[in-house]
Amino acid sequence: MKTLILVRHAKSSWDDPYLSDFDRPLNSRGQRDAPRMARRLKEKELAPDLLLSSPAVRALTTCEIIANGIGYAEKNIKTDKAIYHASDEALLEIVQQLDDKLDMVMLFGHNPGLTEFVNHLTKSRIDNIPTCGIVAINLPVNHWRELNWKSGKVKFFDFPKKDV
Repeated sequence: MKTLILVRHAKSSWDDPYLSDFDRPLNSRGQRDAPRMARRLKEKELAPDLLLSSPAVRALTTCEIIANGIGYAEKNIKTDKAIYHASDEALLEIVQQLDDKLDMVMLFGHNPGLTEFVNHLTKSRIDNIPTCGIVAINLPVNHWRELNWKSGKVKFFDFPKKDV
């Protein structure tokens, strides 16, 4: 059994119109939401083997904040450019290539790819993973390469405005 935890980056800033999409930082709401979601994850006592992030500033910053909140060493965070605006098919390929020694992986990325990925990977229907939203999926496989569409089951879906 493998567990994949998908995290959409926290809310980003559009204040600088000259900044590239890749370089957009978190805005004040994103800076508040990421630590809040990290606390919720810590309460669940999850111990991911790997945090894998898009290298885009907003995704990597979200990853670093959550890593600090759950006690994961920032130096162990890995990035993969292929996650940046990846399609659901591209995300499946990325996950299928994970090392089988890893049982629980957190992947930090972007919409619409993450939402489409969840909907194809599970039998659940999520209209939209909001910014800083987290979807944990149980996968009935021993090897990441065995992952197929509709094989996963949503363990939980959480986001900053849930239960507010």
